[in-house]
Amino acid sequence: MIYVELFLEFFKIGMFSIGGGLATLPFLYQMVDKYGWISSDDLLNMIAVAESTPGPIGINIATFVGYKAGNILGGIIATLGIITPAIIIISLIVHYFMKFNENPIVQSGFKGIRPAVVGLIGAAGFEVARTALFDMHHYKSTHNILYLFDYKAILLFAIMLFAINKYKKHPILYIIASAIIGILFKY
Repeated sequence: MIYVELFLEFFKIGMFSIGGGLATLPFLYQMVDKYGWISSDDLLNMIAVAESTPGPIGINIATFVGYKAGNILGGIIATLGIITPAIIIISLIVHYFMKFNENPIVQSGFKGIRPAVVGLIGAAGFEVARTALFDMHHYKSTHNILYLFDYKAILLFAIMLFAINKYKKHPILYIIASAIIGILFKY
């Protein structure tokens, strides 16, 4: 039964996460709450790993969640679930695109999808920032506002934001530097 649930959940995510891997994050956070296959912290860590490894984020995360929930077969099924809608949709688009490309309704549909994708990515970014920069668990247990913020994470975020804007190096350098800082300071 878990394999059917994995396939269907990731099929749904693949079907409605227009805009790439970051657009899958709202669906993934919802799935974490619904099934508990992984924790929010696991998902946040996986986002960091998926961002710094080759391959699409959504597929990397689907494979990870599937593996955690159902071992190797779960990883395969979740991965198939997330890629199947894209294969179907791309096949249909290739077949019909030339015929309908200039249609005003199709053009309007594409224009309508763009803001939705920005909204999905923005919501995902907000959720990642909330999880990474704030310590809600500690705050809820103490009700002390000083424990709401993860000061190390905020400092690292500020330093990286400054460095990215000032030096404009390749993003992988900042990811590697952040990983090294996390290891050195046991963050």
